[in-house]
Amino acid sequence: MSLADAARAVRLNAYAPYSNFKVGAALRTPAGDVFSGCNVENVAYPEGTCAEAGAIAAMVAAGQTQLAEVYVIADSPAPVPPCGGCRQKLMEFGQADTPVTLATTEGKEIRYTLAELLPGAFANEHMDKA
Repeated sequence: MSLADAARAVRLNAYAPYSNFKVGAALRTPAGDVFSGCNVENVAYPEGTCAEAGAIAAMVAAGQTQLAEVYVIADSPAPVPPCGGCRQKLMEFGQADTPVTLATTEGKEIRYTLAELLPGAFANEHMDKA
């Protein structure tokens, strides 16, 4: 299954009763495995958890800790980037040159690298003296 198909399918499962804004994300590991996640809202935390965080959690739960590619889709006029927290999480498991495709349900796509989405990211080398 392609990343686009996986993200598109999981987006339909998003639980977004407050915003009605459903987001799906899928990632591929270097081994070729695909993991997906969708946003989940709740009354105490109406902005909810992000689709990217869900895909990362699924990957880690399966015992993997590296991602090679990411795809995010939402029903919006323009492709929606991951929030700041998810950008940092993606960088934790990816590389600066990891491709991230942002898409709309209408077919518009923009492709970035993680470094382009999160310039100046905090990384392990910042803790070399810790």
